[in-house]
Order: sequence, then C-alpha cells, then structure tokens
Amino acid sequence: MRAGRRREEPVVFLENQRNHKNIPVLYWENSVGRSQSCDIVLPDSAVSRDHAVLMRRESGWLLTDTDSKGGTYLNGKRIRDTVKVIPGDLIGIGRTNLVFRRVTDANVKSPRHRARRTANQASLLAMCTIIQVLCFIQAFFGDKQFSMLPLIPMITVIGAEWVFYMISRHVLGRTNFELETLAFTLSGVGIALLCGTREKLTKTQTAPSPFTLYHPTMDAVYSQIIMMVGGLVLFSFLIWFMQDLTRVNKWRTPIAVIGLLLLAAPLAIGTSVNGSKNWIHLAGISVQPSEFVKLCFIFAGAATLDHLQTRRNLIGFIGLLAGVMGILILERDIGGAAVFFATFLIIAFMRSGSMRTVVLSIAAAGVGIVTVLTMFGHVKERFEVWRHVWDTNNIYDKGFQQTRVLTYSASGGLFGVGIGNGGLGGGTGPLKGYTNVTANTSDLVFGMMNEELGLLMSIVLIGVIAMFILFARSDATRSRSTFYSITACAAAGMLLFQACLNIFGSTDVFPLTGVTLPFISAGGSSMMAVWGALAFIKSSDERTYAVRRRS
Repeated sequence: MRAGRRREEPVVFLENQRNHKNIPVLYWENSVGRSQSCDIVLPDSAVSRDHAVLMRRESGWLLTDTDSKGGTYLNGKRIRDTVKVIPGDLIGIGRTNLVFRRVTDANVKSPRHRARRTANQASLLAMCTIIQVLCFIQAFFGDKQFSMLPLIPMITVIGAEWVFYMISRHVLGRTNFELETLAFTLSGVGIALLCGTREKLTKTQTAPSPFTLYHPTMDAVYSQIIMMVGGLVLFSFLIWFMQDLTRVNKWRTPIAVIGLLLLAAPLAIGTSVNGSKNWIHLAGISVQPSEFVKLCFIFAGAATLDHLQTRRNLIGFIGLLAGVMGILILERDIGGAAVFFATFLIIAFMRSGSMRTVVLSIAAAGVGIVTVLTMFGHVKERFEVWRHVWDTNNIYDKGFQQTRVLTYSASGGLFGVGIGNGGLGGGTGPLKGYTNVTANTSDLVFGMMNEELGLLMSIVLIGVIAMFILFARSDATRSRSTFYSITACAAAGMLLFQACLNIFGSTDVFPLTGVTLPFISAGGSSMMAVWGALAFIKSSDERTYAVRRRS
C-alpha cells in the first residue's frame, strides 16, 4: 500500500547522530524500522523490522512504538503511549539516535513532484447539468404525452447541486468537486428515469392535466430527491467527522457496535420483502439498515498506520465480519452478504498485504455459500434458475423478471426509446403488451436504462461508477493516513462490486441478488448510503482538508 505514495515536501528531518546524515521525513505517516519496506530504514541490528511510527497530525508530530523488542526512547525516556515530538527532541531507536529537526535548520533536498492538476469545476458541473436537462426534457414528453410534472424535480435537483457547489467552493474553500459532479450526474439521471415511470392511478385519483406541476403519482420522485439531499447532509457530516484522526480512532469500536445493533434491528422489528427480512417500516417510512451498516463496516475496518503496526492481526475485524454475516444469513439477505464480504476482502488485503488471508477468506466463503444454499429455499431457487432463465419451465415463472429485463434492454438498441417511452417503465413502448416487472426502478433498473437511454448511454453511466475506483486509487497514494487510503479503496470497490452484482444479476450473468445500482436505483436508504460512501473517497483527497491545514 505504501508503494506509489506521493511524497510530501519535507518540513522536518531526522539527523542521525552516528554519521550526521539527514533523513527527510516524506509522508504524513512514516514507518521506522530495519525492514526495507519501511519509510525510514535504519540499518541497525538492534532495531526491529517495524519499530515505530512517526506521524503528522493537526496538533503536530507524534511518535509511537509498535511493540518493538528494544523499545523507543524520547529524550532518554522509554515511551509507552503516543507522544508529541518537537524540534530538538532526541529519538532513540535501537543503537541509533535521531534528532528531530525542521528543514529550515539545515539544507535538506526536497524531492520534486508535479502539482495535481485540477479541472475547471464549474465547467464540469455545467456539463453534468446539460446531461440532466436533456434527460428531464425526455421525461416531459414521456409516453408520447406532454407533462409538466418533471419540471419541479428538475429544478430542485439542479438547484441543489449548484447550491452545494457554491457552498463547497466559496464557503468551505474547497477546490475539488469532481466526485460530487459524477455522483450528481448519476443521481440526476436516476431521478429523471423515475420521472418517466407511470404509476397507476388509484380509484380516487384523476389523471393530471399536461400543465399540472404536482400529482401524487410523483411522490416517489420527491422521496428520492429528499433522500438525495439527506445523502448530501450525511456526506458533509462524514467529511467533517473524519478530518480529526484522533476522533476517528476513538469512535471506531463504538461505531462497529452501533452497526451490529442497527443490522440486527430488523430481526426484532423488521418485515420481509422478497424473502429477506431486512426492512424496517415505521410511521410510513421504510428503512433498510444494512445500507448504512456498510459505512460502519468500512469505518471500523480501516486504521491508521500506528494501529496497523501495533495490531497486526485481523481478529477483531474478522469477528465483526462474522457477526455481520451471521445476522445477514438470519435475515436471508444474500446480496448484502456478498457486498459485505467483497468489502472485507479489500480491507483485509490492504491491512495485511497478504494474499493468503484473501484466499483463506474466499475458501471460507465457499463453505458459507454451500451452507446458505441448503438452508434457504429462495436463495437456492435463484441459483437453480441462474443461466436457465430462458428454459421453457422458467421463462414465465422463476426466470420471468430477467427474461423481461433482457427483452426490454434489447428493444432499446444503442440510443434508447426515450425516457418515459419504455415498456419496462410503464409507458407505451414497443413491448407494451408485457406485464410490468416489479423492482423495475430499483434492483432491475439496468434494464430500464438500456431500454430508455440506450446501450451507449448505459455504458457511459457505468463508466462513471467505475471512475470512482480511479479516484480512490489516485487519492490513496496522496492521502494523509492509511485510514483514508483503506476507506477510499473499500468504498470505491464496494460501489463497483454492487454495480456489477446489479448489472450481471439482472442480465443472468450472475444469480439475481437484489442489490441496487449505486446513485441510479430508486431507494432512499441506498441513495443516502452511497453518498456516505462517497465521503470516504472524498476524505482521501489531499485537497479536501487543505484549507483547514492552512488556516
């Protein structure tokens, strides 16, 4: 994980008292030891392979011993906990004495690196707005009937993203808004697709006139917009919360416990939906706790470098995984279990760097899958129909959902039939004669995307989701702490894996798991949670907290 990290312009260095060589301190978190994999290598037989960690925090520079045999000394006294280091302090590691000094105290060469280029954020957001407007315009003429109902959702979505941009840019002083722009693009397109669906009128409802601005059949759209705004609030809170790594380390265990309790809540007060008991319905509001527990899981699984060095094993995190998987099995949520396990593999590999851990975990998962298949009929049924949806005995029964999604997807061609005109969304469409598919705007939304937007646009939108991985990889090499690196890669990997499960499940490449497509699928809990996951990627960007560090 250390390979490829961008080096900071050193502001401090360590002066070796034995040979008077100056060692520049290049990172926010620096491992010190005899091993060649350490950031600061000390060729001293009395030094442990991973001896100590020197960290830069908002309060200054900190030093901690990582359970070394000989101990670490500061000004002649052995340290037991993390201690603050100031210029002039003498650090004793093995038989090596290092004086902590500022760069201004000596001529230390600084490695040169290119400054990260920042795109014009307003221009990117303007492009996002254009894409959204074009999608909403299609919704105005959906089902070959003009309607003003999408107007207020369009204004609200576009207004929310520009207000958020202004606050981020001019109030918080942040220069990076690329991630939010990508997320707004996906969210806006998803809401436009939802505007194009045509809900059936109840007996007491009358059809809206073309110039009606609000109708109860649009309530699902407004709920999705409210959840998007809620996601922005959660996103902003997590960015603020994670800026203090001391607070992060303090809350990791409590958040893990809260996550387990939240995940277990549906077992006591939840209801079953499509065979899985993972929903809570209170006062007309439906919540899927497992979506938020994903954030708790990532948060609890990551760690700063000093914690990684002093707590090398994954026993605690494996215990958390076991608790999560056990609850999900009881709730019969196979899709959620797959997402959590994939996230665990990413975090476990980044924490340990060991492929052995990953292989053993996958082997254990194989045993778990066999166990689940023998325990739960609805899961076994999904695996039985997998790759056989077009069989005569499945096409109108167990494979009905996927065969319809594949058929509707193919009817859209490369450029789609237009938002609101697809049969999968309830419009007229070339395949109106088919029965509407349930979960067409959530678990099976990929089919509606293909039909109404076309294959080319769907590929572009999936490419946008994949770009989160590129951002996470780039930011992980520049982040201030391994905590940010791990959370960013885990969150991006989770979003991409979830997208793959949704796409490949609805097209019969994978068994149908019932997970949502990030940012696009309708679902309040999912919308808020994916914005929360985006905060992990955002926090790893060195520019996010740059203003605070300068102030």
